Amino acid sequence: MSGLVPPTKLERNLALQCVLSAFATGSFLTGTAVFFTQIVGLSGAQVGLGMSVAAGVSLALSIPLGRLTDVVGAKPLWVISSLLEAVLYLLWPAIGSFALFVTMLAVLASVETAGRSAREVYRIAIFPRETRVRSMAYMRAARNVGYTLGAGAGGVALGIGTREAIIAVPLLTGALLILNAVMIAFLPGISRPPRAADSPLEHLGPAALRNPGFVILSVCNGVLSSNQVLLNVVVPLWLVERTDAPQELLAWLFGTNTVLAVLLQVRASRGADTVTGALRAVRWSGWAFVLSCLVLSVTHETTGWISIVLIWVGHITITGAELWQSASSWGFAAELSDHRRLGDYQGVWGMGYQVESIVFPALYTFLALQWGAPGWAVIAGIGVAAAVASHPAARAAERYLHKVGAPVGA
Repeated sequence: MSGLVPPTKLERNLALQCVLSAFATGSFLTGTAVFFTQIVGLSGAQVGLGMSVAAGVSLALSIPLGRLTDVVGAKPLWVISSLLEAVLYLLWPAIGSFALFVTMLAVLASVETAGRSAREVYRIAIFPRETRVRSMAYMRAARNVGYTLGAGAGGVALGIGTREAIIAVPLLTGALLILNAVMIAFLPGISRPPRAADSPLEHLGPAALRNPGFVILSVCNGVLSSNQVLLNVVVPLWLVERTDAPQELLAWLFGTNTVLAVLLQVRASRGADTVTGALRAVRWSGWAFVLSCLVLSVTHETTGWISIVLIWVGHITITGAELWQSASSWGFAAELSDHRRLGDYQGVWGMGYQVESIVFPALYTFLALQWGAPGWAVIAGIGVAAAVASHPAARAAERYLHKVGAPVGA
């Protein structure tokens, strides 16, 4: 158990902050469908459209808001965005129309994107190179704990089922996020690159979009992060519609994923604090991704306990892909960003994740449920292509940083 507790005070404080913020948002996410349909009065199609709009806004603003981090500073922007996010959640019960719903989601998505960029810049800047990836692994494990606790709290509200109980969820989220902002405000500050009054960004170095290796690598990372789509969307639908496994198995699958993520994330991140080590983690993630697709594809033909065991094995291997992909992502983001423009680089890096959430739910669901085993083979091929392409892209990004005078991992 000692390996689950971060070794330094700063890491423990940030882990606690992760638990709190994930608890807050996790409690609301559990009941979003119920809240939006029963309280706001929207249809399922309207909810889906609003979320698509929000995803598009996040994608469009990822780079501008990342650059805002370089101008304002990571910690101040993180605090401000956390407070704004809290206020928006407190306002959710007052939303009563589709137009206001879409507007609120778009504003919330913008605030969350700014906060996420600022948070990642802070984490990279505050830790020395040798402990960055390990620290991020502890924080991700903590977020898994927070999301699980938040899901439990949201589930209690749904179990009560009254209008008052459901409305209480976003209010609880908002209150916890205010506390989260206070915690962030008391974290130590970080140094910022010097700025010229007449040119606050340009003189710091070329923009991240001019680093083609890094841009391609961000896309590859987004593709590999589609393991989350398999975990949360495709496997549940596949289990229900294409196998004879009991639906109750889903609860055990998600529980297994959470436990493994908490217990093994730090171990999976070992060695990923260099470009070479991150590429090694990419290969492990790619192999686990392919194995998952192979195992799950045959469960359409199996029955009984064989289906249950194979689905469980497939879910465990997807979890492995998730853990190694996360580790490689932290290594790449820290080692292959120009630290003079961390916000700009994290904005580009975040675009990969946003493309993943827009493209792959529909694509993977179609491939698996409509094509069956051949569709799973195509999904595996997509993962392999991303893992293979990551290698030359990472090395190209590394060479570019040296070319422009930004030492790797500085």
